[in-house]
Amino acid sequence: MPEVRYRLFEPGLRPRRTKLEIPGWAGKAEPRRDGSHEFAWHCMPFTEGAQYGIEVFYPFDTELRVTKQGGQIVFDSDFGPPPDNDLQWPPFRSFGENFYTYQILLDIKVGEDFAVRTEPHPRYYLDDADDVPLAVPALLRTSFWPMMSFMVFKAPPEGRTHVFRKDEPFMQMIVIPAEAHFDLVEMDEDEAAEREMRGRRIHASRETLAKDTTWTSSTNTVFDGTYRHLLRAAKEKIAKFKKPI
Repeated sequence: MPEVRYRLFEPGLRPRRTKLEIPGWAGKAEPRRDGSHEFAWHCMPFTEGAQYGIEVFYPFDTELRVTKQGGQIVFDSDFGPPPDNDLQWPPFRSFGENFYTYQILLDIKVGEDFAVRTEPHPRYYLDDADDVPLAVPALLRTSFWPMMSFMVFKAPPEGRTHVFRKDEPFMQMIVIPAEAHFDLVEMDEDEAAEREMRGRRIHASRETLAKDTTWTSSTNTVFDGTYRHLLRAAKEKIAKFKKPI
């Protein structure tokens, strides 16, 4: 199994594989049954996507509130006196009119064929208060670049506030191929017909596949487990294929 190796200056960042917090930012621990409220973790594509990366946590005791007032980015926090080192202090500063940076000092080492892509933490898309920091996507080829010196964030619009709180994840990283080696090609007639037929077969068997997993949420939204059943079968097929003889 490939390894992603790391070193860090601030232990409080404590990078780890992204986890769904239930109860927490991913929702409440409500079962998939009639009358339950729907949450993002009920959706397998979101669940798999959210857990694909590496999350890092805000390491400081003092809370930071980022706002924009009169066109200027304002940082509301008291970080205290600077430490006895060469770090930028405070570790946040404006970056143009609409962005700001955090001096993260995190080293994530991947192989030469891979890169680290930074992006918003999954909880950004679920938060009702709309106060989760918005990390700007970036691709870093860390096989030769030995330190992520800073992260860029999009400043909130006037009247909104982004909040960094102790031990809350504020961004994530995913490890992907360094080069996007693919061509975007329209399917030919035979391939399109095969995909159409597959879709029709799934639709025709959906009632059977979802017989014991269909439920209606408290907002009258209908869910079923068709995708989950097919995903499980696909994973079992792959595992069987990879199993040594």
